[in-house]
Amino acid sequence: MSHDQTFKNLILDYPRQALAFLAPEEATNIDQASIRSLREERKIARLGDRFKALDVPLEVSWPDGRRAVVLFVVEEETETRKFSIHKLAVYCLQLAEEMKTDRVVPVVLFLRRGGFRTHLPLGTEFTTYLDFRFLYRYLPEMDATAFLASDNLVARLNMLNMRYSPAEKLRVYHAAQTGLLTLEADPEMRLKYADFIEIYCPLNDEEQRRYREEFLANNPHQEGIMGFTSTIREEGRQETRIHTLQRLLEKRFGPQPASLQERLAAASAEQLEAWTLRILDAASVEEVLQTSPDD
Repeated sequence: MSHDQTFKNLILDYPRQALAFLAPEEATNIDQASIRSLREERKIARLGDRFKALDVPLEVSWPDGRRAVVLFVVEEETETRKFSIHKLAVYCLQLAEEMKTDRVVPVVLFLRRGGFRTHLPLGTEFTTYLDFRFLYRYLPEMDATAFLASDNLVARLNMLNMRYSPAEKLRVYHAAQTGLLTLEADPEMRLKYADFIEIYCPLNDEEQRRYREEFLANNPHQEGIMGFTSTIREEGRQETRIHTLQRLLEKRFGPQPASLQERLAAASAEQLEAWTLRILDAASVEEVLQTSPDD
């Protein structure tokens, strides 16, 4: 899954926390607000045809009427050099026209280092005709240790992409793990974002050893953290087994139908190992994948 999609999922799964972290200037009383993704509206889906990678549009309303409806356009940029303030401005103007409102807040999350424009004035030396700005979070320059105890799960997870010293890596990793366990009750969501942690802050063997010794000994969250990380690593190993076997089958027997991927994905680790051992002697793919009492 791409970085763009990973962060879109994070924003859609935790919209209140995302807006509170990304746009605190505008996210006042966000806990009392109702939030829906405008991607659910067919009318708005047309806006994505030209700028599919750009946005997560959210409509935020307050049932008690304390604020008028606000549309937030949230964009994540992994490669800062690809950011276009012009495209963002065009998209916001299109969205404002479609939704018949001027209350649009553009927000950009920058994941990697690089320069970018924060202001787009259109005009001449005599007059400015359009003055476009946006809110942004530039993670490489944010101090991760400032969010170690945050009760905002989006902030706790995004510490991993902020600035911290090598000596602070395990501390930041642990804060993200414990934040996930204490701030998210759903086991499936925990597993989903434990994967996020492993992607953006992987530990090598030595770091894993130190982490267990320094942070998990006698820790009440030890079982939960170790359970998630073990599951994710086993899933990663399983994906590697599937990919390796598929490549070997194609090299030996030529291109294979898409249904092969589904069949391999449904197999156990033991089946994949047995099938891999048969490749050199088998005369066909079906002979490789046949089920035997030993599988």
